[in-house]
Amino acid sequence: MRIVLQRVTSAQVAIDDQVVGKINQGYLLLFGASDSDGEDEIDYYVHKIVKLRVFADEAGKMNRSIEDIKGSILSVSQFTLYADTKKGNRPSFTKAGAPDHAKQIYERFNQKLRLAGIPVETGEFGADMQVSLVNDGPVTILFDSADL
Repeated sequence: MRIVLQRVTSAQVAIDDQVVGKINQGYLLLFGASDSDGEDEIDYYVHKIVKLRVFADEAGKMNRSIEDIKGSILSVSQFTLYADTKKGNRPSFTKAGAPDHAKQIYERFNQKLRLAGIPVETGEFGADMQVSLVNDGPVTILFDSADL
């Protein structure tokens, strides 16, 4: 599982010029799954993201979580996080999860974020999407289950 987390003041995703997901303060998550990802990785990253303290407290220190600020998440599937660029100039995506498995992991991940009490908007798995955001900070964090 690979997740790029960006702290945002706003973000949205559109398909064919129609906005399908939109949030104010919170996280934009770009999400990719591999075939080896399952419930353990989902549970680990849901907990990590919900509890991650990267929002400013009264002293201006990154000490508050998305729960603390009552923020939202915009979750966008992105198999290209598994691009392999070692050979040639055209990336290979063979390390990305098979579409059926990756979609199941993506949907379960979003469901568990919601069960944790976080409002979650999404794009559409496999669609050509236009994502826009205002990165706050900027704060961008990369999570990779290969590091677990």
